[in-house]
Amino acid sequence: MKYLGPHKWLLALAFLCAVVTAVAMLFTPVIIGDAVDCIVGVSDVNFKRLGIYLCILAGLIAAVMLFQWLMNLLAQRAAHLAVASARKAGFSALTDAPISYVDSKSPGDITSRISVDADQIADGIVQGATQIFTGIVTIIGTLVFMIRISPWIALAVAALTPLSLLVSYFVARGTHKHFTEQTAVRGELYSRTEETVRNRNIVAAYGYSERAEKDFDETNQNLKRCGFKATFFSSLVNPSTRLINSLVYAVAAVMGTVFAIDGKVTVGGITQLLLYANQFARPLNEITGVITEFQTSLASAKRILDLTEVKPQNDDGQALVSNGNIAIEHLDFSYNPERPLIQDMNIEVPQGTLVAIVGRTGCGKTTLINLLMRFYDPNSGKILFDGEDAESFSRSSVRKNFGMVLQDSWIFKGTVRDNIAYGKPDATDEEVRAAARAAHIDGFIERMADGYNTVIDDGDGISQGQKQLINIARIMLVDPPMLILDEATSNIDTRTEKRVQAAFDRLLRPENGSKKTGFVVAHRLSTIVNADIILVMDSGRIVERGKHDELLKKNGAYASLYKAQFAPMQN
Repeated sequence: MKYLGPHKWLLALAFLCAVVTAVAMLFTPVIIGDAVDCIVGVSDVNFKRLGIYLCILAGLIAAVMLFQWLMNLLAQRAAHLAVASARKAGFSALTDAPISYVDSKSPGDITSRISVDADQIADGIVQGATQIFTGIVTIIGTLVFMIRISPWIALAVAALTPLSLLVSYFVARGTHKHFTEQTAVRGELYSRTEETVRNRNIVAAYGYSERAEKDFDETNQNLKRCGFKATFFSSLVNPSTRLINSLVYAVAAVMGTVFAIDGKVTVGGITQLLLYANQFARPLNEITGVITEFQTSLASAKRILDLTEVKPQNDDGQALVSNGNIAIEHLDFSYNPERPLIQDMNIEVPQGTLVAIVGRTGCGKTTLINLLMRFYDPNSGKILFDGEDAESFSRSSVRKNFGMVLQDSWIFKGTVRDNIAYGKPDATDEEVRAAARAAHIDGFIERMADGYNTVIDDGDGISQGQKQLINIARIMLVDPPMLILDEATSNIDTRTEKRVQAAFDRLLRPENGSKKTGFVVAHRLSTIVNADIILVMDSGRIVERGKHDELLKKNGAYASLYKAQFAPMQN
């Protein structure tokens, strides 16, 4: 209803069409009954009046067809506009959601909510709205017309019909949990499929295909089981209500016949009563017939609303324009309160300092980067930019002061120019070319089919090193005061690493002499021997700090890591 609100005029027109459709259908039995009464007996037929009634009947049927079509068209329009709004809100919520929320969900599950679940809602709204629109008017109108013919028969029909509603209610209550489970498993299936397709090379390399098929089959069988239960129980509604409606029809027929023998109702009146008895039950059948779709829509709507109602991270605060001075004071942070990670961290990083962060996997290196970028906020302690608390600045402005190159380089489908200008869409062509030349990829780009206008994506055969250099050119174009390089050379060969390292040096130490503050997370210690300060982390704590030569002389944790990498080579 939240997203249907802006399109209420479409719903109002659809409701008006529903009223016209229902009224035309209500008068149809009257015309048919009057036409039957024109046929009194053999050679006693009023053909003139019968012809008039047939023409009116044809007009009513044409009106029903036209306005029912218009009603469905308007309802579908409103439904799909509302779903488009919900889908947009879901994607917007996703882009503003805390990183912690995104980290807690699989990409396939989130994608399923925005795509598959949204379509399920559209189907439910269209069917539910149209049936409710026509059903309410038809039920009320039918009762009025039946009372006009025979109040007693109308009372009998009205008394028996609620039985079908009770049956529908109890079955619907039992099926909702099955449809909720079905949508959740559908999201899991979508996630598993997306995961396998995205990592198809790894699946093939490790011979995991059969196990991947087995895992998929288990999820698929689970979905089949949930779907069968949901459909089976919801399918009980229609035959149950039809049984009750047939009973109602039989009662109306017997009572009508008795009244006709007594002369209280004409044969045409009986015809009208039977048609109305059937018409009275039909909206209930139709409404219960769409319970399956409606239950699915409710479960899907909950999944989308769970996404749209995720509280976005606060982005209030002044804009940060940093000189590159950073201080960390008594910083504590953990993803899980029961498992402490970073504890009482203190670092002083003056402008222009290159800080290298090393340590075993899981020691908190990337977590520290996440805190600097304000993807997460510390549990206690402070991060200071130029002496001011990071939390006094907006998250977006903090991130604009950092250039970030990750281990997994990201290329989106678009031109090479657009990929480089991702952080500065209004950059001129010369600025883009200058950034590419600084990253040593101008020649590679010029050799492409359409140069800087060549459309690329992750699957276009571009090497990992070339992707990484495009990412570096992207940062060079923005030219932020601080840089973060998180395992940026771990996936490329040694020769390309030297080119990437040269581009890094140009980033950190530009020709104009203005040094940038840089943080380098690295497993390859050869890439950080010239760092101004090396931080050695273990279990969220800094266990050593200093320059390369100083740390080797200490013969501590850093020396152990260094020897582990280079001692075999020296031997």
